[in-house]
Amino acid sequence: MSDITVRRLGEDEWEQYRTARLSALEESPEAFVATADEERAYDEDFWRARMRRSQRLLAEVEGQSVGVASIGQAQEANDKVAELFGLWVAPSARGTGVATRLVQAGADAAREQGRTHLAYWVGSDNGRAVAFASGFGFRPTDSRRPMRVRNGDEPEDEIAMVLPLGEDRGTPSL
Repeated sequence: MSDITVRRLGEDEWEQYRTARLSALEESPEAFVATADEERAYDEDFWRARMRRSQRLLAEVEGQSVGVASIGQAQEANDKVAELFGLWVAPSARGTGVATRLVQAGADAAREQGRTHLAYWVGSDNGRAVAFASGFGFRPTDSRRPMRVRNGDEPEDEIAMVLPLGEDRGTPSL
């Protein structure tokens, strides 16, 4: 595979983010709360507001989108913790390092924002995602919440995993 580039998208690049986001929703509908049909109906103002709310990252290979992720404020009031969310890699690029590059770019962006930790919520039954996050340096916390996405009749939990971004190796409350 060719070189992977990850770039931060600005508000005026909302259409590129929209295209990547809709690809993610279409290819992996079980991984997201929203649906492609819902988000396809949103207008430009909605997408621009979304771009301002969080940092959007786009991974590309030879000018083609192959992945996307977002970095935003973690749910709690702790402004030292950023949250990685909406991570998706196109099936053709899985296993090639795209997810690693997106997470690294997200950690760099969070660090530049003055954040000390990066949180990532992972399905507790998703062994592959937990292993990926652990391999990157994320540590599991005691924080759990019900998954917002249901993949069957049985409710599942998500676990917050946290990556320290600097000297503070402690685990913030989530």
